[in-house]
Amino acid sequence: MQLNFDRRVADSLPSSWVDKAPVALRPYLRLGRFDRPIGFWLLGLPCLHGLMLARIGQGIGWIDLWYTVLFAIGAVAMRGAGCTYNDIVDRDLDARVARTANRPLPAGTVTLKQAWVFVVAQCLVGLLVLVQFPLPAIGVGLASLLLVAAYPFMKRITWWPQAWLGLTFNWGIPVAYVAATGRFDLELFVLYAAAICWTLGYDTIYAHQDGEDDALVGVKSTARLFGESSQLWVAGFYGLNAVLVGVAIWLSAASPWVVIPYTLYTAHLFNQVRKLDIEDGAQCLAIFKSNRTTGLLLVATLGLAALL
Repeated sequence: MQLNFDRRVADSLPSSWVDKAPVALRPYLRLGRFDRPIGFWLLGLPCLHGLMLARIGQGIGWIDLWYTVLFAIGAVAMRGAGCTYNDIVDRDLDARVARTANRPLPAGTVTLKQAWVFVVAQCLVGLLVLVQFPLPAIGVGLASLLLVAAYPFMKRITWWPQAWLGLTFNWGIPVAYVAATGRFDLELFVLYAAAICWTLGYDTIYAHQDGEDDALVGVKSTARLFGESSQLWVAGFYGLNAVLVGVAIWLSAASPWVVIPYTLYTAHLFNQVRKLDIEDGAQCLAIFKSNRTTGLLLVATLGLAALL
């Protein structure tokens, strides 16, 4: 069979740098979602949240710049590996959903063996990054593989796969915190819980793009579970996130001046709720992508606390 390397992915950007890459590389870049960088941000930013929380009361040093570079590389590698693995598991489902039918595996632009090789290669890059951290952080990082391995199956067995995604995507918080401090503190667990609520909110918004297709193929999601009440549920998740972030900041004894960026952070969250229209798939995607700004505002909040 001749492979068609230039078929476009329906849910990727209409035009991106991937379309200009060498033809043979395009399916792999699409498998790793290199044409949709929002996932790299949402995986990488929690690492900075954990790092900045750990530095409150200590200040920021040069080692943190090195850690930031490592987190960036690791986020790209492991998000790509996770997406590729997810596509391997979901290849039959993706073929039945309009938005994902032209992904590389269901479209036949890569073989299953090639996809597995790509997963391993990206995981090796992630491992090379992980071993640069102190030993306790390496152990915490390796534990995330259990979450990653189970995630693609969650939407088949529970209405709450977004909660499992929250556990998985925010694992960088404990990795970064333990790398910086060598210990587990209460504020770490509070911030991690806050991040899970954040993911529950933004991924419920994202899942509303696929509501009809998910129902047809029997895939579960919080978007289908909440239905018309989704806006209220997202508001609740974001509200709980804001409270827990505030508690984590309070436990770390941060400067009162952080109330300024913290207010901007919470305002951005609830502006998403205000604009949400679950019947408008394009708007759901735009709101979902705006969570890069949300995450950066939290980096600014915790970073200011560390600097002060």
